[in-house]
Amino acid sequence: MAEPQTTIFMAGDSTMAIKEIKDYPETGWGVPFAVFFDDAIKVDNRAMNGRSTRTFIEEGRWKGIMDEIKTGDYVIIQFGHNDESESKKDRYTPPAQYKANLSRFINDVRKAGAEPILMSPITRRYFEGEHQIQHTHPYAPLVREVAAKEKVEFIDMEVVTREYFQAMGDKDSALRFMHIAPDLHPNYPLGVRDDTHLNQLGAREVAQLVLAELRKREHALAKRLRTPDPKHLALKY
Repeated sequence: MAEPQTTIFMAGDSTMAIKEIKDYPETGWGVPFAVFFDDAIKVDNRAMNGRSTRTFIEEGRWKGIMDEIKTGDYVIIQFGHNDESESKKDRYTPPAQYKANLSRFINDVRKAGAEPILMSPITRRYFEGEHQIQHTHPYAPLVREVAAKEKVEFIDMEVVTREYFQAMGDKDSALRFMHIAPDLHPNYPLGVRDDTHLNQLGAREVAQLVLAELRKREHALAKRLRTPDPKHLALKY
């Protein structure tokens, strides 16, 4: 009899989400992340564009995860981009409520016998000069406070991604985000210059950064990776 499948649920916003074809090549990092694991792991990406912790709850998306979660599952939780957007009343979440929502998520997952993995939001790509990215997430420190209080597995992706893209510099890091000149892609005939959302390359690299952090922690998920094709073992970098 086959062992029951372990599910990794992903709760977050557009930087993690699966995209519609009309938005390609914009790609959430949860998409490439989903193919890293063996067949006994299922990645169920519930992240959605424009969602904050508040709207994720109000729309029943969090309940949807809680209705299906089982003992031994995981939930990756990464919000912040939309919660902190005070000018967008449809998604804004005040700081105290944001922290309370994250704590609720963590405790709900634990009560279900599953493991929460909390992450700060990935960086926005706003350079000051060639080698310095601005701090643009006022809610990132709030995530760190919740992580410390709840003693939860925490990956500080705001720091990890900021340092990663910062080391590349302005020009090379732009190749990982939604920067497309006019008349190159049918989805963006006038072009696009977006320093929040990743393209396929950026999404893959951010997913690899998450995996690297799991490996550093010797996390159980880092031992549940797919077996490489034997012919790939003959390849070298």
